[in-house]
Amino acid sequence: MILVSNAAHRVPRVLGWGATIAAALAILTASPALAARPSHGGGGGGSSSTTGNDVSYPQCGASLPSGQAFGIVGVNDGLANLLNPCLGPSSSYPSYTQSELYWAVAGSTGTTSQPKASLYVNTADPGNGVSDWPTSSIKQDPYGSCTASGTPLVGADSTACAWQYGYNKLTQDIQWLTSAAVAINGEESTVQVPSSPAAYPWWLDVETANSWQSGTSGLAMNVADLQGMVAALGDAGVTKVGIYSTSYQWGQVTGGPTYTEGTSLVGLPDWIPGARKLSGAVSNCQLSSFTGGVVELTQWFSRPYDSDYAC
Repeated sequence: MILVSNAAHRVPRVLGWGATIAAALAILTASPALAARPSHGGGGGGSSSTTGNDVSYPQCGASLPSGQAFGIVGVNDGLANLLNPCLGPSSSYPSYTQSELYWAVAGSTGTTSQPKASLYVNTADPGNGVSDWPTSSIKQDPYGSCTASGTPLVGADSTACAWQYGYNKLTQDIQWLTSAAVAINGEESTVQVPSSPAAYPWWLDVETANSWQSGTSGLAMNVADLQGMVAALGDAGVTKVGIYSTSYQWGQVTGGPTYTEGTSLVGLPDWIPGARKLSGAVSNCQLSSFTGGVVELTQWFSRPYDSDYAC
């Protein structure tokens, strides 16, 4: 999947087949595509009781997979600050049956180590050139205080403001999740969809195609941004946070162990794309973890939905 955090930079995401190709290139050629909006997908050639599917805004209004063991749903519409219009009921997709969140909760079998429903979110660190960049700290920030500067007034391009930006984006995602679940439950009483963020594992989609800062100070700000997202999830009671990326892209965005050592990003589970079929996804479970954690999920390319294997 791929994201950009500002509508002005809107481009195709990568977690669908386009994203999978980009991720595969990242593994094979170390030159992943930039800023493509992931078109997450799932079973493609056919779901089974032991594999899962991931879907997001590209699948809105389309027929979704069935019989999957687990479903992973994108909260965003390709950009970190936009909502997936079919996460829950909306003006474009008013019925709960069109909700991808409902699809994951109600339609998954839960026959693997993965829960029936998980969520993934787009991430980015665009710096203080965007309108939603924070101008102050709304809670205690481990990097200090996000201070405002410049005209028009924006927050400084600093680790403190980057941390706050990540925290703010994930807080917004949590609010969107809660609203979607409440709306679904208002229409459907047979299958209740959890509205608490703590009821789901959350995956952070980290890809070079999104907006990130560069250089020594930029890498430090990217790490702070992602830590802000992890902190927001922790404050909401979420106990399971993982990273969707490749070792190459993770290194390009965060700088790897040099910058992440001693941070909350170390040891998070990995979800790795790049396989072309199930056998490749199974094999990719043996790849080294780029976070120092464990490889928990792998993804393989299939149409019209990508598929996922629980390692």
